[in-house]
Amino acid sequence: MTSSPSATAMTPLSSEELERLAHKRAGAKLGWYVHATVYVLVNLFLFATAYFGLRSRPWSPYATLGWGLGLALHGVSVFVMGKGSGLRDRLVARERERLKREQGGL
Repeated sequence: MTSSPSATAMTPLSSEELERLAHKRAGAKLGWYVHATVYVLVNLFLFATAYFGLRSRPWSPYATLGWGLGLALHGVSVFVMGKGSGLRDRLVARERERLKREQGGL
């Protein structure tokens, strides 16, 4: 019988695995920070061109809202549901216990 990734999620990690996970999570967080910075800079430019420009840009709030939703979902995937996050670990543990109960406590 092979073990699934969820079955080994709560086992202690080796120092190499901890280092790899730390690098992966730091990279994901850095990616979100870059995404947020670009979002702010581009939207400042869009609002400046709409406010100070000769022509009105009525589409700029829609771009901001759409991109903002994408940024929010990116943040959720990095900070809430990312590998090694507390919420994900608790959900995996809860699901593991439920499966054990269904199989008669194996």
